[in-house]
This record gives sequence, structure tokens and C-alpha cells, in this order.
Amino acid sequence: MKHTNLRFFLPVFLTLFALIFAGMVVVSQWDNPTWQLGIGLGLALGIALFTTYFLAQKIGTTERYMAQFESEFSELSVSNERFEIVSKATSDTIWDWDVKTNSFIWNKGIQGVFGYKKDQVGDNLQWWFDKIHPEDSLKISVKLYSYIAQRSDKWQDEYRFMDANGQYRYVYDRGFLVKDEEGNVVRMIGAMQDVTRQKEEEQRLRLLETVIIQNRDTVLITAVGASENAEDQIVYVNPAFEKMTGYDQAEVLHQSATFFFKRIQNKRDVKKIADALKKKEAFTLETLTKRKDNTNYWVNLSLIPITNHENQHTHWISIQRDITEEKEQEKEREQLIKELTQNNSDLKQFSYITSHNLRAPLSNLTGLLNLLEDIEIEDYELKEILQGFSKSTQQLNDTVNDLVNIIIIKDSLAIDKEPIVIRDVFENIFNQLSFLISNLNPIIKLDVDKVNTLFLNRSYFESILLNLTTNALRYSDPSRQLKILVAAKNLGTETQITFKDNGLGIDLKRHRDKVFGLYQRFHDNPDSKGLGLYLVKSQVESMGGSITIDSEVGVGTTFTITFKNS
Repeated sequence: MKHTNLRFFLPVFLTLFALIFAGMVVVSQWDNPTWQLGIGLGLALGIALFTTYFLAQKIGTTERYMAQFESEFSELSVSNERFEIVSKATSDTIWDWDVKTNSFIWNKGIQGVFGYKKDQVGDNLQWWFDKIHPEDSLKISVKLYSYIAQRSDKWQDEYRFMDANGQYRYVYDRGFLVKDEEGNVVRMIGAMQDVTRQKEEEQRLRLLETVIIQNRDTVLITAVGASENAEDQIVYVNPAFEKMTGYDQAEVLHQSATFFFKRIQNKRDVKKIADALKKKEAFTLETLTKRKDNTNYWVNLSLIPITNHENQHTHWISIQRDITEEKEQEKEREQLIKELTQNNSDLKQFSYITSHNLRAPLSNLTGLLNLLEDIEIEDYELKEILQGFSKSTQQLNDTVNDLVNIIIIKDSLAIDKEPIVIRDVFENIFNQLSFLISNLNPIIKLDVDKVNTLFLNRSYFESILLNLTTNALRYSDPSRQLKILVAAKNLGTETQITFKDNGLGIDLKRHRDKVFGLYQRFHDNPDSKGLGLYLVKSQVESMGGSITIDSEVGVGTTFTITFKNS
């Protein structure tokens, strides 16, 4: 700047000096015409030279300014071009906030990342704050203005920002201050990055970590050896591992995984594990192993191979569950089943022997009693004794026959089945019970045409309906006319038969658990043996069906029988 002033003022000073000198000469020689002409020409030439020099200086200065402007404009254009390229290359949303005017400029990331249309994007700070989640807005506002007040170089934070669909996304935002020559903040430029996926992944990993830590099953992770001969090393065990095995985490980390295989009791299981490891296959195994204190425990062991994005095997995850208690219960259950099977076999054998050994003498007694009926006995007391003996013998014979029938039903593994027409079965039952039916004259309604045919054992099905119908007739309420309704309907894979009467009913609050029991009686009927419902339930279940009862004293009883259609 000093050299420029010197080059400018020196010619001007010389020119003025020449003019002053010329003026002095002119005053002294003014009357001489020659001098007057010379002085005039000199002054004109000096003025011309001065004007030319001054214009040349101005033009040079203008050219320098123009060259500097072009250079700065070129640099600005390159800078803007770079900014546009960076904006396209990055997935960040870049923003520019003019602190003084409060205006806001967004790059195209606000449209591409968050889905906003150009006319939806606001041009002020308030629009930005309106899109921040209400729970984060106050925190961001305080931090941002505190950052500006402190004139810090950088600001960064995480918050939730609303996209065009009204959904909040997690963003990581970084801002940089722009200051003027006096250090005052004039602008703030930032870059907003969508980190929703990272946040969700962090949350998922945090949940998985909680599951692993809190899990009662042991989780053990081993890293595959770097070379073919290198052994796999344990890199992680969860707290449950310490409780199950008795080993502290520090004792097993970076140890070889074979350390625990050596504690497995069954060598064949060790070989299975080794083979699976070589094949890099997942597998599950139940085996007996030892704790640190050498006590045995059963474990359910699962090994899962883990590969990286290049499908290279990098880790093994081992999940172990202590099943010692289950094994002990299983052993006890097997022993109990064995004992029950043996007891059941013994009871069946006893039943067969009893029924066989009793039937022969009972037949003899029955025959002798039949002979005595043809002999006239005059002694009244002896006659009563023989009649009582005959009655007891007949009851014993009936009981043995009932037991034989029950054994046959319970011992039948395969029952012959055939197509049965329900209405035909009822006609046969009505013929057998014609005497009882004619005495009571009940109203009987059959609604069975929707299910015309069943595939069941004919004799069992007939016995079931015969027992139910007989009970309905025997235990009818004398105060009202007996009504019997039998209905059948198809329920898709099952057929349901309903047998309903308005008889005396059963007090289920007292007798529900005993309704289908053997020799259970609920009414004072001399003909009742307490065997009918037990046989009904046994026969229904032997054909793969089920039976339920709904009854109320003074209202009646409903039996619901269900059979599978297959």
C-alpha cells in the first residue's frame, strides 16, 4: 500500500514543482512573447501528462480489482461445486442457519432421507424445532443456545426428528459455528445423519445381552482358531455358567473348548461332539458331565456354528441347560410306569383267575339250587334260608359276569367297527324295552337324521343307548310325563350325540366325581346295581369318544357323547 502511494504522489509532486517554477519564470518574463508561448505549451503538456498518468493508475487499479474478483468468483464456484458433490455423495442432511436473520437452508437430503417435498420444507429455525420430538425439543434448545453463547467450535447431539410420514427417526446431528472478524457468531452449518437402524440394532443387542445375562441356561461362546491346527478358545460365558459348572469366568476365558469335553462321562458323546465340530454342523445332545467339584449333572447341550458376512466360520455358541432334575423325575416316572404296568398286569391276571375260578363253582351252585326248586320243602325256616342263598348266589353270579364284561372292554385294544344307522339301533332298543315303555308311555323324540350313519362298534353303541334309555325310564319323575330327546349333529371332525330326559336328575354338587364310578347309586331303586354308567363311559372311551353329564335334581339329565368322524 505504501509503494503504491509513493508511485502515485511522486509524479504529481514533480509536476506541481515544475508548474510553480514555470510560474515564477512567467512572472519575471511575462512581457516576452516567446516566453509566453513556451510557458503555455509547457503548462498544457504538464497537465496532459498528469491527466494521462492519473487515468493509467486508475485503469491499473480497476484491472487488479477485476482480476481479484474473477479469482475469488472462480474459487467460490469451485467451492459451491464441491459442496454440491459432497451433498450428493453423502447420506447426511446438511443445513445452514443464519443466526442473525434466523433463516434456514436445507440441502436435498431433507427430501431424500426424510421424504419431505420441496414446498413442505420450512426456511426458519422454528420449522426445525417443530419437527423435533417434544421430549427432546427442550433439551436440544438449551444445549444449542448454550453452545452458541459459549462460542464453542463444535456441537453434536442425538434426538428424534419427524419424517414426512409423521414417524420419528433417530438422528445424529453435528454443527459448526461461523464467526465474523470480531468473533461474533453469524452462521451455523450442520449435518444431520439418520441413525434409526443403528439405534434399533443397539436396542436389539441390548435386549439380547439382557436375555443372555439373565438366562438360567448357560451360554458359552468360543472363537474358532486362526489356523487349522489352532484350538478354539472360550471368549465369553454368562453368569449362569458359573452357577451351573462352579467355574469362575476368569478360570475359563481364553481356555481351550476341549477343557469341558474331557469332563463328559460318556466317551461316545465326546466323539459325537468332535465329529459335529469337524463338519461345522449344529447339533443337540443330552449327556452326563462333571462340575468343578466333580459332582455329576445332566446337561442338554446345543452347539451352533456362527459365520461372518463372507460365510467364514468364526465362532461356536454353546447353550447348556441343566436337566438333572428332569432326568431324576424321568427315572422315577419310568420306575412308576414299570410298577403300575406290573400291578395292572397282576390285577388283570387276578381278575382272570378269579372270574374263571368263581364261575365254575357258581355254575354248580346255580345248578344245585335249580334242582332244589323241584323239591318240596316243608320246613319254613329251611325254605327261607335256601331262598336267601339262591338270591345271594344269583347276585354273586351277576357281579362276576359284570366284572368279566368290564375286563373284556378294558382289555380290548382293537374293536371291530362298522357303519351303524342310529334310528335302526333305537328301534331295536325300543323292542327290548317295550314293556317299560308301554307302562310309562313317554314322549320320545329322535332328531338324528342330520347324522344318519356312524362308524362304531354295533354292540357297544347299542349297549350305551340301551343303558341310557333304561336309566331314563327307571328314574323318571312320577309327577310329570317323561320326555326323552335324542339328537345328533356333525361338528366338522366330530359327531355329537345328545341324550336328554326330564327325570329325577342327579345332584352333581355332591356326586359329580362319582357319577361314572363302579357300583355308584344315587337313587333308592331296588333294580339299580350302579354299573350302567360305568359301562357306558368304558364303552364310549374304548371307541375313542368322550362323555359328559349335565344334571339338576327335579329338572332332568343330559348326556353329551362325542365321537371322532375318522
